[in-house]
Amino acid sequence: MAEFTPTVPARVLPPVTVRDLPEPPRSTWRFIGPGLVGAGVGLASGEFILWPYIASQVGLVFIWGAAIGIITQWFLNMEIERYTLATGETALTGFSRMWKHWGLVFVLMTLASNLWPGWVTTSATMVTYLTGAGEDAVRWVAIGLLLLIAFGLTLAPVIYIALERVIFAKVALVAILIAVAIVVAITADSWVQLGKGLTVGARFPVPPLDFAVLMGAIAYAGAGGGQNLCQSNWIRDKGFGMGLYVPRLVSPVTGQEEAAPSTGFQFAPTKENLARWRAWWRFANLEQAWTFGLVTFVTIALMSMLAYSTVFGRPNLENSIEFLRVEGQVLQETVGTWFGVLFWVIGALALFAAAMGIVDYTSRLAADTIKTVYLGKSSASENKIYFVTVWAIALIGIGILLLGFDQPLLLLVFSACFAAVMMFVYSILLIVLNRRSLPDAIKVRSYRLGALIWSVAFFGTLTVLVVIQQAQTLFGG
Repeated sequence: MAEFTPTVPARVLPPVTVRDLPEPPRSTWRFIGPGLVGAGVGLASGEFILWPYIASQVGLVFIWGAAIGIITQWFLNMEIERYTLATGETALTGFSRMWKHWGLVFVLMTLASNLWPGWVTTSATMVTYLTGAGEDAVRWVAIGLLLLIAFGLTLAPVIYIALERVIFAKVALVAILIAVAIVVAITADSWVQLGKGLTVGARFPVPPLDFAVLMGAIAYAGAGGGQNLCQSNWIRDKGFGMGLYVPRLVSPVTGQEEAAPSTGFQFAPTKENLARWRAWWRFANLEQAWTFGLVTFVTIALMSMLAYSTVFGRPNLENSIEFLRVEGQVLQETVGTWFGVLFWVIGALALFAAAMGIVDYTSRLAADTIKTVYLGKSSASENKIYFVTVWAIALIGIGILLLGFDQPLLLLVFSACFAAVMMFVYSILLIVLNRRSLPDAIKVRSYRLGALIWSVAFFGTLTVLVVIQQAQTLFGG
């Protein structure tokens, strides 16, 4: 083959280096993890509150919506992974090659969505259910959890390994909860209703539930917003494809830093490299399907079945953390005190792990973009930027909690809009990126291109609905 000229554009950022694609893993078990991390971080309030709340209101007739949302996100995640497998760069870096500030736009929207410490106060609130402490204790428990997250993420020698272990433990705990629930709490009727919700009994239950709530539940089943983009960072740290050439994110305190290139690599489409690519691509698809896709759907389905078995038809349930208090109390009454306590314990730990993942992916996206796009070869490493970002998020959250602020309506409205807007825009950018920046042999095409077009249409529709709804909330009418 003639000398290969990289197809990754170099107008904004320095050109990539040509290297052969690393050999695919012989032992695939060692590489399983990024999909499960994505599932574990995403299994937060949606899977513990929103989907069970929907089941409590309308039964399991809408469970098909979760399947559609997860399949859509699987295709999105794989196109995010495609670029990183092929170049070792994150999708945000790829977007920044098209326009320098795309990465910064997504980072700012992710920060705006996650800076308010609501994601950690949910875990703290569940801790107070266990201890019997009043609402005043939530603030102090949340502060303690923020400090624990910050120390955990910045003192671990290899940050991804620490996060992966926390998420693996979370998934194992949720699996234990579900296994016990199947034996002692989930009714036979809920299995029948689950089958109907996936087949003949499936329908779009409007009314009584708000249309935008149901659309949002589909869109964010599993992950959503900036979290999907972080699949790039997680598979790179795991050593997938060309990501093997990029040093992992380590603690600047306890880890050993390596000189890291500011940009990535690309392989020539030789017969040998394309054979390796097919093996990597097949493995990455399976890893994402079995860990992210299957784990997320099973969790949503069974947590919804648990809610259906215990609180379906109960009046005045709230789509908030209060829902978990009521569900735990009902489980204590119907199954036994021990099971209600187990439900709250595992819920608190699961939501804490999700909060840790949220801080991690927010900080990773920021550190990667700031270092690669704006600082280049300066002395500030990505590890140090990550360290500063993690602690900034934690300290801002602590300051908000100490001052006793309630979340401003304007920020709440913007947060609701950002995730939908982000997914709409980066669905478009992924089409452009994976069509123009990769060789013909590995660019997105066929039904996968169709899935991205569906994603653009779906998240575009959701964006319009959410913006209209939130504008009415903000301005009245």
